[in-house]
Amino acid sequence: MIFGLFSSATALGADMSNGANNFYQSDNVTMQKVSFKNQYNMMVVGDLFMPKNINVNIKNPAIIVGHPMGAVKEQSANLYAIKMAEQGFVTLSIDLSFWGESEGQPRQVVSPDIYAETFSAAVDFLDSRPFVDPNNIGVIGICGSGSFAISAAKIDPRLKAIATVSMYDMGSANRNALNHSMSLEQRKKIIADAAAQRDVEFNGGEIKYTSGTVHEINENSNPIEREFYDFYRTPRGEFTPASSTPLLTTHPTLTSSVKFMNFYPFNDIESISPRPMLFITGDKAHSKEFSEDAYQRAAQPKELYYVKGAGHVDLYDRVNLIPFDKLTSFFKENLK
Repeated sequence: MIFGLFSSATALGADMSNGANNFYQSDNVTMQKVSFKNQYNMMVVGDLFMPKNINVNIKNPAIIVGHPMGAVKEQSANLYAIKMAEQGFVTLSIDLSFWGESEGQPRQVVSPDIYAETFSAAVDFLDSRPFVDPNNIGVIGICGSGSFAISAAKIDPRLKAIATVSMYDMGSANRNALNHSMSLEQRKKIIADAAAQRDVEFNGGEIKYTSGTVHEINENSNPIEREFYDFYRTPRGEFTPASSTPLLTTHPTLTSSVKFMNFYPFNDIESISPRPMLFITGDKAHSKEFSEDAYQRAAQPKELYYVKGAGHVDLYDRVNLIPFDKLTSFFKENLK
């Protein structure tokens, strides 16, 4: 259940400045819908992008792209995948299990382990393609997918180069909130509410959803609410997959969201070395603490790259701010 009014995104304006272009298409890239099973026998659905001039008779480097938490591949991930395919890479954007076109019931469940498995399953799929070099597969994780990609990379050495953009540590964000502003008592209240809701749903009650992006803004809305609203609730980035409704998009289930409390993606991050890591964040981003934390913990080779003047959501779709040249040089150097 979502409380509050819903305003139709199509009736609202959107801040399209700085080249916001979430639904970018390219005449130089082809797209194919693909599907494959993960280790839990759940179907994962993705969009496979290839340069039109690719030589399919040789082994080519590939990049997996993961969408922001609560989003789907059509939001930010496809943009990155198309742009990187224009640079000569085979790219695969994926819907995390329980989201978008990928399988998983109930819909919009939080399961960090299965999210990480989605990236490894994507490697399985790419390994099987005759035109992909299995020794040169990288990953881009946007927002929450940054932490899921790191979680996968710690136990999957087939991911040879790891880049994150506007990363959220979904564990810390849920345990501590931004800037560690959540008290232990507040955390315990969230956990207790989720446990109580389990009883309701076990006895046939309605599924309850939580967090995600607000459906209306007013004079009391804070800057972060406004930032996400402008992407997810306006034509700039709004997208509703067939598995959801406009009232539920971005919202995970309450009972499963506490699974993030036990998610520590940066523990043992140093074990990824000597595979290279690139952390990209806006210097104005409310989330930059997570990229900075991961960078401090990671071993070499690593790089923390600040995008001047960029906020968190800016790097979802503002092509005038997203450093595609930096991503291109990183992967061309590390995926031979």
